[in-house]
Formats: sequence, structure tokens, C-alpha cells
Amino acid sequence: MSMLLKSAFRFLRLGVLVSVTSQALAQAPSMQPFTLGQVRLLESPFRRAENTNLQYMLRLEPDRLLAPYLREAGLKPKAETYGNWENSGLDGHTGGHYLTALAQMYAATGNQECKRRLDYMVSELARCQQNNADGYVGGVPGGKQMWAKFKLGDFTEFNQKWVPWYNLHKLYAGLRDSYLLAGNTQGKAVFLKLTDWAMNELSDLSEAQVQRMLGTEHGGMNEVCADAAAISGQKRYLELARRFSHQALLRPLENKEDKLSGMHANTQIPKVIGFERIAELSNDTDYHNAAQFFWQTVVDKRTISIGGNSVREHFNPAGNFASMIESEQGPETCNSNNMLKLSKMLFLHDFQAQYIEFYERLLYNHILSSQHPERGGYVYFTPIHPQHYRVYSTADEGFWCCVGTGMENHGKYGELIYTHRNNDLYVNLFIPSVLNWKERKLQVTQQNKFPENEDSRLTIKIAKPEKFTIYIRKPKWLSNQGYNVKVNGQVINGSSVINNYLAIKRLWKSGDQITVQLPMKLYTEYLPDNSQWVSFLRGPLVLAAATDTANLTGLRANGSRWGHIATGPMYPLTTSPLLVGNKSDIEKAVVKSANGNNVYTVGKAVMQNKFKNLKLVPFYTLHDTRYMLYWPVVSSRDSASQKQAELQMLDNTYIKLASRTVDGVAPGEQQPENDHALIADRSETGIFRNLHWRNAAGYFGYRMRMSPAVNKLSITYYGLEKADFDIYINETKLAHVTLEGTEGDTFVAKELAVPEDVKKAGNSIQVKFVATPGKKTAAIYDLRLLR
Repeated sequence: MSMLLKSAFRFLRLGVLVSVTSQALAQAPSMQPFTLGQVRLLESPFRRAENTNLQYMLRLEPDRLLAPYLREAGLKPKAETYGNWENSGLDGHTGGHYLTALAQMYAATGNQECKRRLDYMVSELARCQQNNADGYVGGVPGGKQMWAKFKLGDFTEFNQKWVPWYNLHKLYAGLRDSYLLAGNTQGKAVFLKLTDWAMNELSDLSEAQVQRMLGTEHGGMNEVCADAAAISGQKRYLELARRFSHQALLRPLENKEDKLSGMHANTQIPKVIGFERIAELSNDTDYHNAAQFFWQTVVDKRTISIGGNSVREHFNPAGNFASMIESEQGPETCNSNNMLKLSKMLFLHDFQAQYIEFYERLLYNHILSSQHPERGGYVYFTPIHPQHYRVYSTADEGFWCCVGTGMENHGKYGELIYTHRNNDLYVNLFIPSVLNWKERKLQVTQQNKFPENEDSRLTIKIAKPEKFTIYIRKPKWLSNQGYNVKVNGQVINGSSVINNYLAIKRLWKSGDQITVQLPMKLYTEYLPDNSQWVSFLRGPLVLAAATDTANLTGLRANGSRWGHIATGPMYPLTTSPLLVGNKSDIEKAVVKSANGNNVYTVGKAVMQNKFKNLKLVPFYTLHDTRYMLYWPVVSSRDSASQKQAELQMLDNTYIKLASRTVDGVAPGEQQPENDHALIADRSETGIFRNLHWRNAAGYFGYRMRMSPAVNKLSITYYGLEKADFDIYINETKLAHVTLEGTEGDTFVAKELAVPEDVKKAGNSIQVKFVATPGKKTAAIYDLRLLR
């Protein structure tokens, strides 16, 4: 109990002050954040993104988001539920995100409509909970029946639903935030009662059953249970948080073993946030070390220049980023949302500059770029495939996970601009803003046009003169010359830099001004696998180039199941701009353009004449266009033909097939299987040579898009495997397949003709693999319907 009290201050990370004892304050960590309500943004790209986000949020209708909860509680919905993911199995997940987003926006801006909507939604959720009697409230379709069986150890229905605990985690987090950020005490009551329900659900399950359950994506259930412990002061919730901690991930991390390749990325990151939260409340160094190791491994080995990670939602092998270059499904925004959370927690705990450096990089380049600046709408995947593009959600139709986290991303920009340790103030980010530290009667106003201009000015307003230290971060991205800090025009001695922060200790009085010159260096970064693909940066900004706006299919996504993927033509890698030179040559070729402060060209290093006039600009400013984010590189013009041959090989194995593909599934990968309505009996999944697979002793199958143009079904299996099975399309047996393990130590793609009558079956078909009795199907690595 005492450890919970000592750690209660940690709710500052959520932007709210929690009452703590003097003993707790004495043992506070090295760094503490301010609440969202203490920081107001001034005019900047972040302020504009905050306002755009608010307008998008206010276009949504609370009663439609609440409809799944009322339906499942046996109450009559007041409006029709939204479509897309909100009526296809993940019903209600957006409502939880929306509560968090409303609470953040109210705290960050004081917008009263956000508070009104939040209070109304919480009251309706309380009504649902009351009608359910056992403390449950949720939008999972058929949840009551499923949870009743689940409690008895029957996971049959649980395994057929779309990630039930993940869905509920969004509601838990939203209720928690309604209390912590917006002061809604009813939200606290519903939150704790719902946590009691979860405890009861798990009470009769063995540890082995719980760990098996945790093999299904469950969001940050360990985190919110730990939060319940801190809110209530009841240790039993912390024990529940430990039960929700997935040992299959935790143990290797504790042992500093990187086993992340092939894992569904955003399944893991919230678990690790929970590990760190438990560590905060219990001083568990093993959990904390696991979180640190995870962060370091992801950032160093699997993160690209914009701060994002994953391909098709999964961690690619650390030594091979080819799949990310090839794919239209690049880093997922949800991952970055959660990496921000984890980075913040570790920064506050350890106060290491690497955490805030990464946080800043991610904020400017992936988060800020993931919302359309004028229309609004959120990005799911950010492809790095040369000359591809992103698509954006629309308010009434798109309800992806990245819509939910998208609403959260742009309402908390003020959370780490400033922090403090006791009475000393730390300036971490150069974002125009006003800090009101009411307890100290201190106001700090930061004004700048960064990153357009390379400086920032902070003005002090204080009730009476006071001596303390202000620490100004000295970023790693500074150029070698031109950096300086002045107080009232006098240059501060740069020798007082501590842990990448310049310490200014003096008697501060109203009207004092600090000016910071922030010259940004130009530099390059290659992919983490050291392959010859380069990205350009200036200061914290990733620079990219718009290429053309042709064939931007689905730019504004509709409500279709696959609308979040940019399905327009993928340009062959061989048609990409090609850079010539070594690292130094290419950096020297970057020349400032006359078109703006952050506009550059790299024409001297581009081999093809038609691309020499491309403009490098901050990636977050590029929208509604195809773009170059990573560029292929050769050391000399003499080696260009060899590079083109390498790119042609990649095109042959991916782009050519992609252009023929009407629909495809990556068996064994979580989201593609959810997208394609997986059915399975006695089925297994695994990873072999960094590729996912699925087989079955019974059957497995998928619902796939169909068109009259389809004439082949393509399956990929391993040549040495032995198997015996049938393939069905709907109820028609397409083929009987017997594999004798005689096709070599390689992957084999076999194309089967699709009958004419199947082509007329409609817009979708079911493809099913059925094992011969006593046998197994082959492990299928790739499945496609081809033109």
C-alpha cells in the first residue's frame, strides 16, 4: 500500500495532479510533468493540428458511438451504430478512444463542448453498467454470453471474437482519463467497478489459462489495472495487473533477448507500457529493465527516420528492411502513439536525453504528419515504398484503430514541452506555448516560428523574484556553429551543460527573457539494417520530396474493410530516383532552395534528369501526393546497373505480383486475418525464416474480395513439407493437394485456375483449406486471388 501511495504522483504523466503524502513527494522521481491544463499552445503547426483534430472530433455523434454499449446492455440505442470496424466485430472500441480524446482536449483547451459530451457519455455508460448488474459494460458483440463461458475456462467464443480485451482496454483507458483529466468522478466509479468485473472474470482461471488468453491481443490491460491500484490505493488491482502481464514477452525482455521479429508490433508495445507502469508502482526493477530493453531494441533496430516502426503491423527482422521498402503498409500510427507513451514514462523515470530526442523526432515526423492539416482525417499506414502515398480517414466512415489513437495524438502536444524537478524548470521542446505554474505563481511564455526559424524566446512572469534553475535542452541535432543561449541579451557560458541541458541558475524576475539560437544541421540516416537506402534530415525534421499525384486511389478512405490501405498502383523500384555517391557526397549535394527556409534540393546526386528538380521539404507538410522518403543509393554511376538489377529482383518478387493481386492474405498475421474473417478448427500458426504461416489438422479459411478479373488462386508453401488437404472456394472443391516434400529447400508459389462459375459468385468468396482426416494442411505462407 505504501508503495502505491509513494508512486501516486505518476498520474502526472496523464496530465493531472493526484494528492500525495509529503513522504511521496520526498521520493518523487527525477522529473515530473505538468498537467495538460497548465500548458496552452500558441500559433504553430501543433496548435493548428490540435484545432483540426478538435473539429474532426466534434463531427462525431456520441449516441452513435454509444450504440454498441447500449445494445449489449439490453437497452435501446438512441442512434444507429457507425459502420466499418464499429459494426464488424470491434464494436465500441472508438467510444473508449473518444472518451480519452475528449478528456485530453478539454484539459488542453478548456473546450466546454468536449466536457459536455464526455459527461454525457460517462452517464450513459454508467446506465449500461447498472443494467448489466455484474459491473460489466462493453460493446463486444454477444459479449455477455462469451464472457460467461470465458469465466468457466471455455475460450471457444472468446477465440472467435475480434480481440475482446483489446476492445475493452480502450473503454478502461477512456473512463480512467475521464476522471484523471476531466475530473469526472462517475467515470472513476464505472472504471473501478469494471475492473472488479475483470478480476472476477479471471478469478477461477489457472495461470496457464490466463497466459494462453494473453496470446490474443489485449491492449494495455496490465497498465489500466495498475492505474486502478493507484487511483484506489488497493493492492489487489496491482496483482491483477501482474496477472494480465504476458510472460512470453516479459521473460525474454528481462533476459535482454530480442525475439521481436515477426511479432505483431502494437500488440507488444501496450504490454510493455504496462510493465513500466507496474514497475513505477512496485519498484520492480525487472519489469523496468524489460521496458528499457524493449524501447532500446525497437528504437535502435526497428525504427526508421520518422520514428515509426513495423511493416504490415509486424516487426520486420532487424537485419532486413526489404519488406518495408516493398510494402504499401509501412509504419502504423498506433505503434507511434504507444511509443510516445513509453518514451515519456522512461524519460520521467530515468531522465536520459535519448528518450526526449526520440520523442521529438516521432512527434514532428510521424505524429504530426499522420493527420491531414486542412480536412482532418487520420493515417493508418505510412509507406516508405518509393513514390507511394497515404490515405486519410473520413469522419463518418473510417473507424480504424489509428482513428482512435489519431484523435488522442493531437490533443496532448503540451504534455512534455516543460517538466520540473522540485522548483527547477526544464524546457524540453521548442513548441510555442504558455506554461502556467500556478503553485509557483510563475508563467513562462515561449514564442517562436520554429522550425521555420532557428530560434526561440522565453519570457518569465513571476509574482516576486526567486532563485532557481531553468534548464534549456541542447539537442543533438544542432549544427556545430551558431548555438547560443542569452538571458536579457547576455550570452550564457555553454560549459554548464548537464545531460544535454544548459543550466541557468539565477534570481529570476518578471520580464526576464531567454533567447535560444537553434541552428539545425543537415544530415542523412540510412535504414537500420545498413542497406543502401537513405533519408534526409534537418534538425529534428525528416525531409521528403513530392513526386506526382497520379492514381491516388482511395485518398480519402470510404468505409470499406480495406479502406485504410493505399491500394493505388505501386511504382516499380526501378523507376525511383536514384542517388549516386557516398554518405559525404550525398550530404554535400543537399542545397538550400530559394523557395523557403526548409526547402532543399539534392539534384546534384540524382542520376535521372527528370528527378533533379525535386524539392526536399519537411515530411509533415507533404499531403495528397506520392513522395520519396527513403532513396536508393549507389556508390558510383558504374555500379548503377547492378543496383537496378537488384531493384528489378525486388520488383519481380513483389511489385509484379502486387499488380496482379485483387486480394491477398498473409496467413498467421493478426490484422490480415482479422480483415479477412478467419475461420479455423485445430489450426496453428508460426514463423519460419521470418515469414508467418498457418496450417490446420481441421480447417482454416478466409473471406476474400472477388472480381470477374480473377482467374488464379495462388498459394505459397515450403517445398520440403509433407501435407494432404483440399482447397475449397465457397462449397466448390478447387483442388486436392498432396505434398511429398520433394520440391526443395525453398518457398513454392502454386497458381490454381479459378472456375468460371466461381467468378460470378459476387463481391466476395470464402477460400478454405481442409485437412484430409488424420493429416494436416500445408503451412500456407501467402494466399492471393490474381488477375
